[in-house]
Amino acid sequence: MDFQENIGSSGTESPVTPPQSLHTQAPKKRSGWRIFLNIILVLSMLANIVLVLVVIGLAGVFVSMSGERRVFTEQVIEKGPRTIKIAVIRMEGIIEQELARDVCEQLKTAEEDSRVKGIIIKVTSPGGTISDSDEIYNEINKYRKKTGKPAVAFMEGVAASGGYYTSVACDKIVAAPTTITGSIGVIMGHFVIQQLLEEKLGIQPVVVKSGPKKDWPSPFRPVTEEEKQYIETKLINPAYERFVQVVAEGRKELTIEDVRRLGDGSIYGAEEALGENLIDQIGYLDEAIDTVKKLAGVENAQVIEYRKPFSFSELLGVQSSGMLKFDKSTLYKFCTPQVLYLWTLY
Repeated sequence: MDFQENIGSSGTESPVTPPQSLHTQAPKKRSGWRIFLNIILVLSMLANIVLVLVVIGLAGVFVSMSGERRVFTEQVIEKGPRTIKIAVIRMEGIIEQELARDVCEQLKTAEEDSRVKGIIIKVTSPGGTISDSDEIYNEINKYRKKTGKPAVAFMEGVAASGGYYTSVACDKIVAAPTTITGSIGVIMGHFVIQQLLEEKLGIQPVVVKSGPKKDWPSPFRPVTEEEKQYIETKLINPAYERFVQVVAEGRKELTIEDVRRLGDGSIYGAEEALGENLIDQIGYLDEAIDTVKKLAGVENAQVIEYRKPFSFSELLGVQSSGMLKFDKSTLYKFCTPQVLYLWTLY
């Protein structure tokens, strides 16, 4: 019956309106939380851009200030009256330009602080370059003469060669029981890469020079006996004589002959060094503190140690020595022999 009702008089079927599709839905409206997240995302991107610009700006400031003097913080290692201080200056590692600069700036900081009545140079070093060792030695002497205040060297671990050279500038030397010191002498070495270049790599070096001694010693050929004698006369002997003189002046108990006898490059443990008058006392930092207090004529003092403050330049690697660089300067340092006050085990 229903079927017949849908048939018109012409015998054709009337159109049937199809049911609305179940899958057709009204367009979705953008929800509020999605708009909020987009706003947060945009703000975050802008904040990151601003932060990067700020960091770059700070890096520029610190780079421009890299040649200026550093400011150190103080860490109290022994309590006492703040008006009377003993300053501990650390000299740790191989002595080179950066370490020498750091030690000299700590000395300057102590010199300008009237509350500092004496200093302790805490030495843990196998030595290093001649010029930088001598610079630290000279600055310690200048501090003592200018301020009239005592300086005591406290040796810990290894304090040999250039480490000992700097220590003799102090009024007294205290060494820990396990300290290795001495190694009074000079050393120089360089690489001979002739076979590597010519036989392995097929490279033939060409050197044009104004005189026969201009490139002595050369990494491009074996060193002759004449060259060795020339280097010993011009470099090794003067540096050695300077070392002997410095030790004899700093250690009044030793004569020039004593220093020459001890200065054959030998190392000495604390007991042997004490027996040879290379040091004054065996002890720990407490003994060094007591010694400088007695020399300064004070009973109680606050003992502080200088520390480097946080640095953006170091964080960003602006002054990082750990970054590998290969340029003309690096090549020069690698290929050029260096005359050193250095214990060569290191």
